[in-house]
Amino acid sequence: MLVPPIPANESTRLNTLRTLSILDTPAEERFDRLTRLARRIFGVPIALVSLVDENRQWFKSCVGLDASETSRDVSFCAHAILHDDILMVPDTLMDERFQDNPLVTGEPGIRFYAGCPLTVPNGSKLGTLCLIDVKPRGLDEEDRALLHDLGRMAGEELAAVQLATLDPLTQLSNRRGFEALSQHALNVCKRMSRPASLLFFDLNDFKAINDTYGHAEGDRALVGFAEVLRDALRESDVIGRLGGDEFVALLTDSNISETAAVTRRLHEQLAAHNSAAQRGYEIRFSVGQIEYDPQDHASIAELLAAADAAMYVNKRASKAQAGQRV
Repeated sequence: MLVPPIPANESTRLNTLRTLSILDTPAEERFDRLTRLARRIFGVPIALVSLVDENRQWFKSCVGLDASETSRDVSFCAHAILHDDILMVPDTLMDERFQDNPLVTGEPGIRFYAGCPLTVPNGSKLGTLCLIDVKPRGLDEEDRALLHDLGRMAGEELAAVQLATLDPLTQLSNRRGFEALSQHALNVCKRMSRPASLLFFDLNDFKAINDTYGHAEGDRALVGFAEVLRDALRESDVIGRLGGDEFVALLTDSNISETAAVTRRLHEQLAAHNSAAQRGYEIRFSVGQIEYDPQDHASIAELLAAADAAMYVNKRASKAQAGQRV
């Protein structure tokens, strides 16, 4: 048996999958309809919508099989997401990748597999719509085209879920997407006893930008700040726009001094952005910083509330200091 290799974009792929908050959710008719249709059209006993997680494949929809997930290392679908086209295995006993796979030698006794990768707009292949039979067989060109169509439909349903987790203006995670991804990151930090920090940003005098320059310019300022956040923070950090002029960033495996260095870099890059933009105003922010403590913060919601409160303390202090200077 050949254990499936890890895709080159695995970090992005897993982040995308987890942002959807779809793993371990109840069955949905929009996916079940596709697997029922696939089983009937192709005359196979098993059809699945399978999502490939870090260490498992989990079935969002499953007809003809009692299991809800399997280990990733025995997963056919983990091989299929490495390809753009359908992965077809006419006879598993004739394929060295699968001939001694426990899903072949034991239940459900897979002899035929065909999986169409499910791709979302950022290019990540999150899983497959797949067909399984207990006897060898193949697909002709018409069959393959039909499986492509059904796979495209399943991919579009996943894309619809993805759009519900993205802020359309900045393309950062929205509140739902940020909370889902950050909660997973906090769980990992807790399990591995790693530090994390949450930064809660509020843009200063943002209403004045809208009032003076118009909402289109306000949107441009929001997009500009989002770009600076992306550039200043690490790829492993989780960034989101909660709404309005509020942004957040969860820095994982980051101690106090490292978080301070990130904040300094953000100030420097934002100053450079303001200087280059020359739009008649400057983007400025107040920030609240909270160190993650598993004893005090049972969830990302509690950490967000604490960082929000810290941000407002910072904002009031800055305004008072500005008033004293005047």
